[in-house]
Amino acid sequence: MHLPSAPDHCQLCLRQGPELTRHHLIPRRLHRKKRIREQFDRQTRLGRLLWVCRPCHHMIHSLRNEQQLGLHHNTRESLLAIPELAEFARWLGDKPAGFTPKHRKTKLKQGQSERLCMAHALRRFSTSG
Repeated sequence: MHLPSAPDHCQLCLRQGPELTRHHLIPRRLHRKKRIREQFDRQTRLGRLLWVCRPCHHMIHSLRNEQQLGLHHNTRESLLAIPELAEFARWLGDKPAGFTPKHRKTKLKQGQSERLCMAHALRRFSTSG
């Protein structure tokens, strides 16, 4: 099977020129799972790709686990339906190709979810220029 070549822009933030990585919309780790095999044929499992810049790729995997990505967020549209990711992509789209946001590990306070930490980080992104 021939995979499509990389476009000249990130397919999430639409920035021109950054180095792109392949994001498997159906994570390869799930390809042998019965539920995935029943839902998607082999060509779909292997060919459903999105070319994204490293910051967008990192954000995708920080917001959802592989199971959620494979079952519920396996198209560009469904990824952009995640409010935090859509906001991040809009914010990043205005930045130059060489720009890389800083990723800080936030220590979770007792009872605080990772999603809440990510929401705080996104507020910081959206107000920082």
